[in-house]
Amino acid sequence: MKFAFFIFRKFITSNRNSRFLNLISGIAISGIALGVATLIIALSVISGFEKTLTLKLTDIDSHIKVFSFDKTLPQIENSLSIIDSICDPYIDYSSPFLSKLALISNKNRKDGVTVKGIINKKYLDRIKQNITEGTFDLSERKNLILGKSLANKLLIRVGDYVNLFALKNDLVPSSDNLPNIERFKVSAIFESGIAEYDASIAFTDIESAQNLFSMPSSFNGIDIKLNDILKADSLTLVIRKALRYPYYARSVFELHKNIFTWISLQKKPIPIVLGLIIIVAVFNIVGTLLLMVIERTHEVGILKSFGTRRKQIVQIFLLQGFYLAVIGTFAGNLLAIFLMEIQNKYEIIKVPSSVYFVTKVPFDFSIEIFMTVSIITLVLALLASVIPSLISSRINTVNALRFE
Repeated sequence: MKFAFFIFRKFITSNRNSRFLNLISGIAISGIALGVATLIIALSVISGFEKTLTLKLTDIDSHIKVFSFDKTLPQIENSLSIIDSICDPYIDYSSPFLSKLALISNKNRKDGVTVKGIINKKYLDRIKQNITEGTFDLSERKNLILGKSLANKLLIRVGDYVNLFALKNDLVPSSDNLPNIERFKVSAIFESGIAEYDASIAFTDIESAQNLFSMPSSFNGIDIKLNDILKADSLTLVIRKALRYPYYARSVFELHKNIFTWISLQKKPIPIVLGLIIIVAVFNIVGTLLLMVIERTHEVGILKSFGTRRKQIVQIFLLQGFYLAVIGTFAGNLLAIFLMEIQNKYEIIKVPSSVYFVTKVPFDFSIEIFMTVSIITLVLALLASVIPSLISSRINTVNALRFE
């Protein structure tokens, strides 16, 4: 192997004087680099979408949500104890809430909104991570946190007062059943990056929500936050069995099944399609090495005349193919990092949040993605180098010495 490596180094050094070999080597390296970069970027985008959406959904929402088929959840304290015992040790917190539809009005502008009354400070802390303007305190009554899209639509700023209209007893308003009307101050505006939330949700303290909906000391849902989101589906099934009607538990993957199904569908074909790009790029090495074999026929003849074995000839050209693959793979990794950094910094490609639920293309700079693509590329390149290497080892010595 030392001899093969020595000759390989001599070949590489002498290649610099050959424009033809430099050209075909550059084409092969460029093909591999583009294939590697394309696959890394595609996989990083898919993984980034999944992680970003999951994080954003659980920042504003929860890993498991318990609903009520009735207007309220009975025996809430007992239910919270059961949930805590089931989810232990994976539970971070469980937080009861009251959430219902209302009409928000600012001057002559009106829109529907889901008003959610919260009680847990940990839940509020996660919402605060998305607040872009203002502050919010659970101890202050009749304060709202509005989504940025909804605030912009109704021309609302932090410090403005808005009116909330809510149905009383869930009945159509009439002279005998007037709607509840409460005046709230917008103390903060949040932006989660998910258009569905930013345009339709408002948060307030639990007492203000209960007063608005005329439901004192009542809750109609429970948010459950876990330490491990992968446990969400299995724990949801256990909670469903433990809590009977009117309770019903659903995981974040069920609540947003359309999003996660879409991501799952994207994962399946893209690696296959883009993997073909790498295979095509890798097979450029076959053509490149065959041309190198032709160019080096005379040198191979000289080596064989000095007693170089077939195995050593094979090793020399395998090293040539692996060398091209290493440079191409390394260049592809650098190109992928460069393009993703450019996109992150300048946001050249815009993403419509109403379609993709995020405001910019998310990337997952995962070492696993880079390593997986790189290793597969190098293995394929090494395998592709076998055929030209075997051909070079079978060159007739006499014919090779006569070759010019």
